[in-house]
Amino acid sequence: MKHFIRVLLIAFTMIMTLIIYRSVTHFPIPPDSKIDRIIVDKSDRTMHVFSKEYLLKTYSIAIGKNTLGKKETEGDQKTPEGHYMIFNKNPHSRYHKNLGISYPNADDRANAKKLGKSTGGDIKIHGTGTELGPFDIFHTWFYTDGCIRVTNDEMDELYKAVKIGANIEIKP
Repeated sequence: MKHFIRVLLIAFTMIMTLIIYRSVTHFPIPPDSKIDRIIVDKSDRTMHVFSKEYLLKTYSIAIGKNTLGKKETEGDQKTPEGHYMIFNKNPHSRYHKNLGISYPNADDRANAKKLGKSTGGDIKIHGTGTELGPFDIFHTWFYTDGCIRVTNDEMDELYKAVKIGANIEIKP
């Protein structure tokens, strides 16, 4: 009986956390905003989005499993570090929707060449897909293979507002 009550209490706590999180943190960006700059801080696991130097919003993110250091080779499960741009949008991604990051840049290619390995690629900002369902607010508890993950609702917001060609800086 104590085990059942404990499980029920945990489930109740998770549901209340979900409700409170959604009501407190979901402040949409202004309608018709055009995001032209993104700064990702891997150490804080945050992503800041800007329109004409004006901070619109900060998102909590999930990043690659190997959190220290920049992405060097394919399969290292690290999120890149450096200056890139958003070069495409995919409305039918496996992970809901995504924004393509122009990794690798020239520095990344030169570094991988020194190591004699492939840089890899296909780094995205994406949603959670169907993996977490209504509990996608817990997306930061899990790692990616090197991409940047937000909730599906946040991805919908970003997908509408981020301009192709937007600059993205990913900091350690």
